[in-house]
Amino acid sequence: MARVKFEHSLLTILMTLGLIASAGAQDVGTPSREQIEKALPKPPYSPYANRDFPTRPYFGDTHLHTSFSMDAGAFGARLSPRDAYRFARGEQVTASSGQPVKLSRPLDFLVVADHSDNMGFFPDLFAGKPEVLADPTGRRWYDMIQSGQGAEAALGIIGAFSQGTFPKDLMYTPGTRAYRGAWQETIDAAEQYNEPNRFTAFIGYEWTSNTGGNNLHRNVVFRDNGDRASQVEPFTVYPPGSDNPAELWKWMQNYEQKTGGSILAIAHNGNLSNGLMFPTVEAFGKRLDRDYAETRARWERLYEATQTKGDCETHPFLSPNDEFANFERWDFGNLDASAPKTKEMLEFEYARSALKNGLKLGQTLGVNPYTFGLVGSSDAHTGLTAMEEDNFFGKTTPQEPSPERMRATFVDNPRTGIKVMDWQVSSSGYAAVWARENSRASLWDAMQRRETYGTTGPRMIVRFFGGWDFVPQDANNRLPAQIGYTKGVPMGGELRAAPQGKSPSFLVAALKDPLGANLDRYQIVKGWLTKDGRLEEKVYDVAWADAERRKPGPDGKLPPVGDTVDVANATWADTIGSPELATVWTDPDFDPGQPAFYYGRVIEIPTPRWTAYDAKRFGTTPLPGTPMTITERAYTSPIWYTPG
Repeated sequence: MARVKFEHSLLTILMTLGLIASAGAQDVGTPSREQIEKALPKPPYSPYANRDFPTRPYFGDTHLHTSFSMDAGAFGARLSPRDAYRFARGEQVTASSGQPVKLSRPLDFLVVADHSDNMGFFPDLFAGKPEVLADPTGRRWYDMIQSGQGAEAALGIIGAFSQGTFPKDLMYTPGTRAYRGAWQETIDAAEQYNEPNRFTAFIGYEWTSNTGGNNLHRNVVFRDNGDRASQVEPFTVYPPGSDNPAELWKWMQNYEQKTGGSILAIAHNGNLSNGLMFPTVEAFGKRLDRDYAETRARWERLYEATQTKGDCETHPFLSPNDEFANFERWDFGNLDASAPKTKEMLEFEYARSALKNGLKLGQTLGVNPYTFGLVGSSDAHTGLTAMEEDNFFGKTTPQEPSPERMRATFVDNPRTGIKVMDWQVSSSGYAAVWARENSRASLWDAMQRRETYGTTGPRMIVRFFGGWDFVPQDANNRLPAQIGYTKGVPMGGELRAAPQGKSPSFLVAALKDPLGANLDRYQIVKGWLTKDGRLEEKVYDVAWADAERRKPGPDGKLPPVGDTVDVANATWADTIGSPELATVWTDPDFDPGQPAFYYGRVIEIPTPRWTAYDAKRFGTTPLPGTPMTITERAYTSPIWYTPG
């Protein structure tokens, strides 16, 4: 973009000087270097003046639930959307468990993404609304809660909803006054707390397709204000909605046509879809075709690669040569543990394998459906975006801090034998967005162009640029973005048709979270499609701490950075690692005829996991197998290379 602007400016100046003749006119000669230099505007002394690119990442959460979500309410969440926005803005609130809680630093933005189905039912049940109490089942549930049998009532409510026996007169569905009221309150809360250039409160919701217990959820994020968002009601799974993502995309298209607004969707937790999140042959009984690929790529610009229900970048079975692939795994089965996982399902669940399969689908269908960027978010059902290891308030209200939570059971399905413990819940994550300003329009536009990355909690600053002309000294510049945007494309971008004899080079930089740990290494993950149709991947260490001492071994692997964690005291020392990493890396294995993608992965030195903080604070003895340390990380959106 900068180069295009420069060439246009030069052309205008030369025409003004009469140095370029119009068609049919006589040649007026060739300008001298001195004439051109005088005509061109000089760059300002200040390197920060006239910058027209994102200069900082904004950190937030695109996936938070409050008491307006039926499952969150059933688990005991009492915080409203307004409470959630207050907390994310940096205010201290009282958690549903009665504990005071505050973030270490305010977030920059938040999407309250309550479930579309039965939105707002639980607050009305707890308030004893006459419409709810008029139904015998509603009265029974209310009386159970008032008499201290809230857990039994919650289980009955969730069971009735999932089994299709929920009383019709109590169902909050689009078109009813109760549903409309809950949606309008969601909008009003976002409007109240949205403050451009200080804090962005997005309007959104979660569409929750879960047929057979297989997770196909999407978070829907509006670019718009309430005047447009209030013209529609969320798309549900129960009638009049559908569990088919293609029907959600139709609803999104209808929204844009009706209102003139803009909207996008973020899929999450493919690891709990049991092989359905990223299909390669058919979806919902229909064979994948070009229309499917184009439609999915249009509406699903991002994928939530890390959150409380496990990390979804890759899996050791899929990436056996990746030493960091075995991270915060949830690979037991589908969302409700009703069907165990098989290894054959894994390929269609994780971001890296989807990106690889997308390259092949791009050739067979003519369009790659999996050109998504990456973010992290929480999926907390507490109204609290508290995702730091030393300030983790759990996935649900019963998992808020207590001496019992580290030894408690989260999911237990006796029919399948699948059991998930509370210690397996991850303290993750956040979305980072490179935007020009903190506003709905600017942040959403950055999400749309995929200039985003996800972290597992720390707020490290990560840059990732790809191009053809980066040179090693570019990494020594203290303002790498100026070079990155001038010479190449940022994360989420695309490179096409390699110039003769050139390989792509990448300008990368990472700066530690000032409240977090030093960095171990910056890696570039590459996936590519060979000319004979094979899908390959490789992880390259491109910059790392203590480079003079740590040299790659015969197998190409770096020695571990070390470990300073004192688990007993839940502390660590920043005596290893580096506060920043930067380099220019050129792909040594590039083939201009092979489509490929590249993304950055930044690894921190080991630090205490939330379980270590709990053990220290509560004196709880961990169960066998409980991890007490973690290597936090960030994943950038990819840069794609397309031949031709």
